[in-house]
Amino acid sequence: MSQPIIQMKSIEKHFGAVIALAGVSVDIYPGECHCLLGDNGAGKSTFIKTMSGVHKPTKGEILFEGQPMNFAVPRDAMNAGIATVHQHLAMIPLMSVSRNFFMGNEPVKKIAGIPFFDHEYANEVTMAEMRKMGINLRGPDQAVGTLSGGERQTVAIARAVHFGAKVLILDEPTSALGVRQTSNVLATIDKVRKQGIAVVFITHNVRHALAVGDRFTVLNRGSTYGTATRGDVTPEELQDLMAGGQELATLEGSLGGTV
Repeated sequence: MSQPIIQMKSIEKHFGAVIALAGVSVDIYPGECHCLLGDNGAGKSTFIKTMSGVHKPTKGEILFEGQPMNFAVPRDAMNAGIATVHQHLAMIPLMSVSRNFFMGNEPVKKIAGIPFFDHEYANEVTMAEMRKMGINLRGPDQAVGTLSGGERQTVAIARAVHFGAKVLILDEPTSALGVRQTSNVLATIDKVRKQGIAVVFITHNVRHALAVGDRFTVLNRGSTYGTATRGDVTPEELQDLMAGGQELATLEGSLGGTV
């Protein structure tokens, strides 16, 4: 196996007296889909925000490509190649796909010395990148709001890949999607990891995780149950860990097996 692109070593994050992460260690490898699972309040959001430079760890160390990293702001992580696609996409529905694709990274050409948005270049790149992901747009000027939820997720993923992501963090990308749209997103994840990009897939859905995941880390109350590799863990075991493991079994017994 190659060397990890990111190593999160004994990461702790405290918010006053609240311990959100209590010594979590995870290695992320290029070309793998690493699924991060856990119930609400397990620490998933805090963990990925620490990985992507939103939070500074209270204790612990982050290594990126073998070097200690201390991201002051999220832009530092983005510049290093760590991109996050959030559940609620930062897109403007009435704006074209190509405009959304290049938002914040607008290509410019000068006409009579005056800079203008380079529509021709933006349209050409957008169409090519979306075709790579298996999405055939009517045209680059199509409003992004006319796309399905899965297609919008794919636009965001393609955008991150185009602008040099080495690590792609996907925060619950399938949580609000139907079956067909979910299939499109999972297929996109598979395409991305085959390009050698590390994918961190945060999800509540064990079936979605098992469809594309290579390794699985379950968080519970800021701690980790460890990391399992595909083939070494069953869907039932993952579901049990996510649902609380022994705590749920105890509750089920006390309620007469009704949980």
